[in-house]
Amino acid sequence: MIERSRRELRQKASMVRKGLGLVWRSARGWTLAWTILLVAQGAIPALQIQLTRTVVNRLSGVFMEGGWRHPAIWMPIGLIAVLWIAGQLLSSLSGWVRLAQAERVQDHVYSLIHRQALNLDLAFFENPESYDLLHRARVDAISQPLALLESLGSLVQNGLTLILVAILLAAYTPWLPVLLIASALPGLWIVGKHVLREHRWRAANTSQVRRASYFDWMLTDRGSAAEMRLFDLGPHHRESFQKIRQRLREGRMNLALAELKAELAAGLLSFSGGFLGMGWMLLRLWKGLARLGDLVLCYQAFQQGQRLLRTLMESAGQIYRSTLFLENLFHFLALRSSLPERSDPLPVPDSRGHEIRFEQLAFTYPGSERRALSDFSLTLPARTVTAIVGHNGAGKSTLVKLLCRFYDPQQGTIRMDGIDLKHLALADLRRQITVLFQEPVHYHTTAAENIAMGDLASAPDLARIRTASASAGADGPIERLEHGYDTVLGRWFGGAELSVGEWQRVALARAFLRDAALLVLDEPTSAMDSWAEIEWLRRFRVLTEGHTTLMITHRFTTAMHADRIHVMDCGRIIESGSHEELLAAGGHYAQSWKAQMREISHA
Repeated sequence: MIERSRRELRQKASMVRKGLGLVWRSARGWTLAWTILLVAQGAIPALQIQLTRTVVNRLSGVFMEGGWRHPAIWMPIGLIAVLWIAGQLLSSLSGWVRLAQAERVQDHVYSLIHRQALNLDLAFFENPESYDLLHRARVDAISQPLALLESLGSLVQNGLTLILVAILLAAYTPWLPVLLIASALPGLWIVGKHVLREHRWRAANTSQVRRASYFDWMLTDRGSAAEMRLFDLGPHHRESFQKIRQRLREGRMNLALAELKAELAAGLLSFSGGFLGMGWMLLRLWKGLARLGDLVLCYQAFQQGQRLLRTLMESAGQIYRSTLFLENLFHFLALRSSLPERSDPLPVPDSRGHEIRFEQLAFTYPGSERRALSDFSLTLPARTVTAIVGHNGAGKSTLVKLLCRFYDPQQGTIRMDGIDLKHLALADLRRQITVLFQEPVHYHTTAAENIAMGDLASAPDLARIRTASASAGADGPIERLEHGYDTVLGRWFGGAELSVGEWQRVALARAFLRDAALLVLDEPTSAMDSWAEIEWLRRFRVLTEGHTTLMITHRFTTAMHADRIHVMDCGRIIESGSHEELLAAGGHYAQSWKAQMREISHA
């Protein structure tokens, strides 16, 4: 038990060191200035108490000698006024310094979280527990480094004041400061117990907090607005949100009620300690062993001391709370990608189009029991167009993720011109690939910047952007906008909204802008109408010339333009050939082709 407590104490101390180190690295100068201000502010209250005692004692002795005109009175009164003004100035200056410090620390922590989120592989985002951890790191822990520093600062400032107050009381008798501290100890136990209980409750309810945010988002987001109204889903989502909020509210209220009861009991003990101290000093005054100023000092010392102790306990509780939440932050920052990189990666083969070979792959997504790929082998010849068709869930899009090394297969190897992808630097590999994803991102920025996202590193000019736009068939929709390529897209910032098909063409332009050797198109025409598809397919062979192209599609009218077509089912290739060869074979492809043609003819 003792060893466990020691380990926990060492762990908390380690969190404190890490948190302070993070603050120091992000705002060194501001932290130094803040520390100096703390020490100065800590000394002022004790000096004011001592000066008040002096004023009261002198007042009681000088009325007979000249009353208010006596010069001995005004000097300490003037010093009290100076200290009060200095305290106000230091408090205001400290607030300004804390603001500058807070902004720098918060920006630094955001930067760490964003960098880590980008470094982690996609497997992290497949796990609901990962989202809970990320939520706690972003929402709960983002302000904790600064909260830790402020709590420690409060501990130092108020601790310094308390030491000086205790010295003033100890001048009368050693047991007065002991009584002061002992009367406040129950409060320390209450704070620690409440903080631990609150942290456990918040950790246990993180998923419920996220779920409430989800229902709130569904009720207010534009993307869900149509279905909310058409299917009358609003009442269901509102009720679900309110039920979760009620449970969370009741949990917080129960915590607060338990803390209130304990604080009342601790407050009574604290009051009793102050009452005993004042009673002892009154007795001394009655016996002529103390003066009126000593009574005032004792009263102020106990009042200040107990307030300081409560503040110290709150600061200690906040420090403990901060260490608990900082554990989430540093746990998140300590995560490492599951995709290993060699310390001596091989150079990417210097060729315009690469041959890609998938060799006996087996892959299962994290948390899933069903294999997405099983004993899968396929070759994409260099500078040719290969199409893969198949039902949803056949494993087609999984190939794209493995090719980009978002995941590594559990078995088998993927080779580029004979080199295992694991032997290439991730950044070098991904620069060789451009992808139109099945669900491309809608960037809420200008149309030109939307397309430029495909190759920001090369700082593309407007001429290149227009060329890529024309290649994807996005030039028409964009040029019809009020400000053309300078028009902001999306409703988030008051821009123009595009149709699903127009957004897809913008994403396709983004893919074409990046002149990579390997071109991957995942459902490139799924959101296009038949006229746009026909227009784009006319240019397709010109656009893909010289590239190794992998096209994943449900539309056989798109797949027929490939050099070779592979039919995929249950994670395996079941048929291969050209469009004509597959039709002649009369297999799965031929049957699906006939079905699609019947649908088109009946449309």
